[in-house]
Amino acid sequence: MQRCLQRQTRFNALKRLVVFVMLGLSLGMNPLTAQSLRWLGVLDRRSIAYDVSFDGSVVVGAAPVVFYNQELDHAFYWTARTGIRDIGYGTARGVSSDGTVVVGEVYGQGFHWTESGGQQLICVRGMDVSADGSVVVGVANGRATRWAAATGCQDLGTLGGAFSYAYGVSADGAVIVGNASTTSEHTHAFRWTAATGMQDLGTLGGNYSVAYGVSADGSVVVGAAWNASAQTRAFRWTAATGMQDLGAFDPGLYTAYAVSADGSVVVGAASVSSRWRAFRWTATGGMEDLNVTYACLLLAEGCGSELLRAQAISPNGRFIVGEGYNGRTRRVEAFLLDTGRCHVEGDVNGDGVVDDADLLIVLFNFGRRCN
Repeated sequence: MQRCLQRQTRFNALKRLVVFVMLGLSLGMNPLTAQSLRWLGVLDRRSIAYDVSFDGSVVVGAAPVVFYNQELDHAFYWTARTGIRDIGYGTARGVSSDGTVVVGEVYGQGFHWTESGGQQLICVRGMDVSADGSVVVGVANGRATRWAAATGCQDLGTLGGAFSYAYGVSADGAVIVGNASTTSEHTHAFRWTAATGMQDLGTLGGNYSVAYGVSADGSVVVGAAWNASAQTRAFRWTAATGMQDLGAFDPGLYTAYAVSADGSVVVGAASVSSRWRAFRWTATGGMEDLNVTYACLLLAEGCGSELLRAQAISPNGRFIVGEGYNGRTRRVEAFLLDTGRCHVEGDVNGDGVVDDADLLIVLFNFGRRCN
């Protein structure tokens, strides 16, 4: 009996050693990701970021340049290696998932940009692009328009009125969202597919709404709508729930600009007491002021640093970009916020998958506290 107990003790010790080694290997391969805030700089005086690639390595936007006392918008393309780069006149609004295709608008026209081809004019003022860069959506001649290289521009129609605008597109280019005039001369958010045409998403009780973002599969739509008191509120729409008010952290006007690929994380901007505040919304956390959530990062970036508008979020829900005030440089600049986590509950290492590596990290760090 004593010998069996000794054997069992040695076996248990060996198991603990194996687990410890596995933990060490797991942590070596999947290190805990730190949160970070990076200011992307300017081409002249200020800048704003409008979109970000899947892995946060590419950010695009606009950075005005003064020329002969006239301020002209220049599109920018940013990577950590190159910094902020001028890619021509205009505003870069969207970037493909891998960061290789940029779309935007310049002097009332649209452009499609790649590293090899440069800036090429297209028939639609580009507001967003599909994940693979093949479909561009925006507006042409006052109407919501879909563009693809093979088919050219397609007019998406209206809701019975005279005009429409497209602002967002699903990953595969099949679902498009925006807003359009109705027969009653109101303006409502819409969701468009080839099969259903333009669907009116309604409002929150007022006569105005606009859809800016859509999830990867097109099932979740976000934007802004007037309520019965004509206050602008951020909304999240699904076929099952309809248009839902996302609430507020302080009294003010709220607009949702973008949503993660699975529809679970929404970002935007709130005008609170005449000041802009970037926000993030989740079903579990509700509406949160990013300036409060990431106060420590902002404090480290200089006195007075603020996140003003959150314009986009990476498909995996980890990276947020937009416009903020850099306290060190005293300029309004584009920012890249790495939240240090993926939006998938339980995805500790932020690789987009909940697996054994996440479990091992949790076990190894069980009981630890943030200082």
